[in-house]
Amino acid sequence: MNINFLTSPLAVVGWVVLAIVVIFCVVVIIRSIVIVPQATTVIVERLGKYRKTLTAGFHVITPIIEKKAGHVSLKEKVADFPPQPVITKDNVTMQIDTVVYFQITDPKLYTYGVERPMSAIENLTATTLRNLIGDLELDQTLTSRDTINQQMRSILDEATDPWGIKINRVELKNILPPRDIQEAMEKQMRAERQKREAILKADGEKQAAILSAQGEKEAAILRADAKKISMIKEAEGQAEALIKVYEAQAKGIELINNSNPNSAYVTLKGFEALEKVANGNSTKLIIPSEIQNVTGLLASMKEVLTDTKDASKK
Repeated sequence: MNINFLTSPLAVVGWVVLAIVVIFCVVVIIRSIVIVPQATTVIVERLGKYRKTLTAGFHVITPIIEKKAGHVSLKEKVADFPPQPVITKDNVTMQIDTVVYFQITDPKLYTYGVERPMSAIENLTATTLRNLIGDLELDQTLTSRDTINQQMRSILDEATDPWGIKINRVELKNILPPRDIQEAMEKQMRAERQKREAILKADGEKQAAILSAQGEKEAAILRADAKKISMIKEAEGQAEALIKVYEAQAKGIELINNSNPNSAYVTLKGFEALEKVANGNSTKLIIPSEIQNVTGLLASMKEVLTDTKDASKK
């Protein structure tokens, strides 16, 4: 009888209902458990209204009446937007693409603050870029990347703050002017390089000429100083030689005086002096009276010989 009861249609229905209830309970329990990964948050709604934000870890929510509205990553994100046409102050149209680095700081504002946040950031970046470039000329645009980046970051960060988004950095990835402008810029760059090359070459030649002139000047000064020193040394040597000669002569005279020479020595020296005088070209001789008698004959002969030579020359 028990077997018939278990196999009856009513019992089968009961078992099916029990199984469905068990499965439903298991599903409810599983759905009530929420595990949030690191650097991620989960928005929980209760009956369609914001309830709370779940951070990383294990959480349990009330089944049926609470549900997960979405996952929000807190990691820094990079948005590379396609090139945007912009017009400079001097009416030059160029293509500029930007890269935006941002991070979600408030998951609730990010979820409920704006529809399609990435599209909103892209459009905001394009309009801000057009406004900034419109106040700059072409040359300023090409040389003011850092200024433009800072201004765009400040404007975008202020505008996205109500959306729970923090703009960390904005970079102008590429600036592409028209082809004819690029060719003109390349020609200008080549001209500037040639100009700098010519200036550097002229400066080099000028410096070489200056250094050469300075070298010649210094060499001339050194030669003059060397000649001056040589002449001074030579004069000093001659002066020292004369001093030595005069000192020797003075020493000799001193020795003669100290030896008390007799009349015979003096007469001999007179003859030696007379001999030197006789070998000269003078036509007249003046002989001291002390040796006049002794040398009278020699003087007469000297005068006769001199007159004879003069007559023969005539």
